Amino acid sequence: MLDLLLPQRCVVCGSGGRQLCSGCREELPRIEPPLCARCGAPTAWLVERCRECAGRRLGFATARAAVGYDERVRRLVHAWKERGLRRLAVEVAALVVERVPPPEVDAVTFVPSDPARRLKRGHNPAERLARELAAAWKLPCLPLLERTRGGRQRGSSATERRSVRGAFRATATAPRTVVVIDDVYTTGATAAATATALRASGARRVEAITFARALRRS
Repeated sequence: MLDLLLPQRCVVCGSGGRQLCSGCREELPRIEPPLCARCGAPTAWLVERCRECAGRRLGFATARAAVGYDERVRRLVHAWKERGLRRLAVEVAALVVERVPPPEVDAVTFVPSDPARRLKRGHNPAERLARELAAAWKLPCLPLLERTRGGRQRGSSATERRSVRGAFRATATAPRTVVVIDDVYTTGATAAATATALRASGARRVEAITFARALRRS
């Protein structure tokens, strides 16, 4: 009945029928190997460290993402996060499961929202994605992190790193191995900050998985 009163449209192309039509789903830019073994950036050949992560102190062991962040993905993420289309989390999780191997970890956790943003949105997209993935991977999903302060991630990569450095802390002892989930990997600053907090609370290995990843231009 709701679909009759409020017909669904694809958030990418605007066609009627579904929130993400099959054509747009197939055309989303999947991240393909070879990848940097550490941060998951596409590379010309397999490398242990790439120019994006070489020389940086990153708390996570590996980072992986399903799709590259282009205009189509931006529209999808915006609709999911800012327009309240929460069911898109199911589509997003299915794409991650399709493209990213299941992590060999003890538990799943997620990047906590800034309280003001959560109040405005009414949900935490990273948490919903984490819970969908945990169910698919048959792993527990644990709320292990909280923000110690807000942080707006915009501007240069250096600005982003400063904005999230020390912005998270663990609320419980972390499992030995854990994967932290977020929606978009931009510079890796948030993944690094959350991984550092988890390692300080007992994790020996932290992996990071996101739906999308910003890609450097050649």
